[in-house]
Amino acid sequence: MTLTEKALRLAVTAHKEQVRKSDNSPYVVHPIMVSLILQEHGFDETIIAAAIAHDVLEDTAVTRQELASALGEEVAAIVDGVSEDMSLGWEVRKEAYVHVVAAASEGVKAVSIADKIHNAESIIHDYKTAGKTVWIPFTRGKAKKIWFEELLYTEVQKTWNHPLLERYGSAIEKLKTLEE
Repeated sequence: MTLTEKALRLAVTAHKEQVRKSDNSPYVVHPIMVSLILQEHGFDETIIAAAIAHDVLEDTAVTRQELASALGEEVAAIVDGVSEDMSLGWEVRKEAYVHVVAAASEGVKAVSIADKIHNAESIIHDYKTAGKTVWIPFTRGKAKKIWFEELLYTEVQKTWNHPLLERYGSAIEKLKTLEE
């Protein structure tokens, strides 16, 4: 079984009861879409597998040990790098996340940015049908969402040069135009 298939099996099982807060679609679609963004840019199977599993530590009962056992230490390290410390307050947590990602490996940066691209493009897409209600799931509102996205974009851009950043920057600019 390939690493990608192992990651898919793990993610489908771990996220089986979860839905996206934006549109109630099956949650597992999100990590799959993140992996497809990275696949389009030629990233290797380790990074693809990490993208598929990128939310299992943060959002499911899967432990780091279980993740490393199933997908290997390299995948687990990338997933660790994109997992927020949920014990921190929102702003502190977001700033810590940005600091970690900006200083991390290319794999962490790639998974993080692809994740944020898919999230932003989903909001943009959903806005076409749901309008301003797309901002309801964001307890801190549009302004703080944009603050975080711009901070991550700016800091990662200092340490990484990749076409994904152009797509991310474009998505951020489109988010700014959406009415709250």
